[in-house]
Amino acid sequence: MKEKIKVLIVDDSAVVRQTLAKLLKSDPMIEVVGTASDPYVAATKISQVVPDVITLDVEMPRMDGLTFLRKLMAQHPIPVVIISSLTAAGTESALRALEYGAVDILTKPTLHDQQSLQDSTTVICEAVKAAAHAKLRRIGSRNVPGGRPLEVAPKLSTDAVLRSTPSRSMLETTEKVIVVGASTGGTEALRTFLEQMPLDAPGIVVVQHMPEQFTRSFANRLNEICPITVKEAENGDRVIPGRALIAPGNRHTLLKRSGAQYYVEVMDGPLVNRHRPSVDVLFRSAANYAGKNCVGILMTGMGDDGARGLLEMKEAGAKTIAQNEQSCVVFGMPKEAIRLNAVDKVLSIEQIAPHAITLAKR
Repeated sequence: MKEKIKVLIVDDSAVVRQTLAKLLKSDPMIEVVGTASDPYVAATKISQVVPDVITLDVEMPRMDGLTFLRKLMAQHPIPVVIISSLTAAGTESALRALEYGAVDILTKPTLHDQQSLQDSTTVICEAVKAAAHAKLRRIGSRNVPGGRPLEVAPKLSTDAVLRSTPSRSMLETTEKVIVVGASTGGTEALRTFLEQMPLDAPGIVVVQHMPEQFTRSFANRLNEICPITVKEAENGDRVIPGRALIAPGNRHTLLKRSGAQYYVEVMDGPLVNRHRPSVDVLFRSAANYAGKNCVGILMTGMGDDGARGLLEMKEAGAKTIAQNEQSCVVFGMPKEAIRLNAVDKVLSIEQIAPHAITLAKR
């Protein structure tokens, strides 16, 4: 039996600490080795038992989470998952935490909604397990409402949202599009990718596993530093050259087509592969509506979301690319796609954008 992943929870709220502990303990692969009300208490706990993963709030007394994270990554790097409240200041701080070395960001669970709580259980446990496998870089007493035991939801396939029905009108347009999927480590990978995109790049649609509201801040930040326009996708947005659309957190995003024009559909639905948005949902829609006019790219991330969708794209005539192991924070998603023979080319993150542009011009 594999050794359990040891987790330390750092949050100034006792209710949040207790809730997170209960969520994490529901997964047999995870062991909560301690909780801390602030970074000073956390430092003492780490000196006693070094955790495999730390969950960290960004807004805390005595020392804020960002300061603690910077000290931790400079002195004793440990995978950190930021779990933050949905506030404007919080989203900005949490995104900065990714730059400082955090592996992932999540929202704090909603205590009064049982379905939301179950979804949070799934997402948080998966994020912690992904963080435990991440390659790091060193940087310069209240019960859960409802009374029912928390369970990890079953892993649903793309069929729960979208059936595979390849378009019969594929020859109506030759307009090229690029679809991208990423998870753990994907924020930095996407920045590298999108910074290389020229103004006349094909329209791009991205699914990055990230909570709602964070995706808007993430898209706005990319828009400031990239040559092309980057925005959070809204239902009905056209997919046009020189623009990248980032799927909003907690909403599935699909590529659709009306005549010769591509657009996105943003919709609700169940978690697919334990994610919403799901890369597989985007990729299946690209196979259905773009086929050979599309380039599919699967980047760093834990699990297998996107692997089967990339295979469907390849079978529909699309060109497919996976990020190589050396440049991934977590090689899970690309590795699974390679195992399924869904990948035409395996490249470093720096090589992906030029190759995608070359393929789109053919």
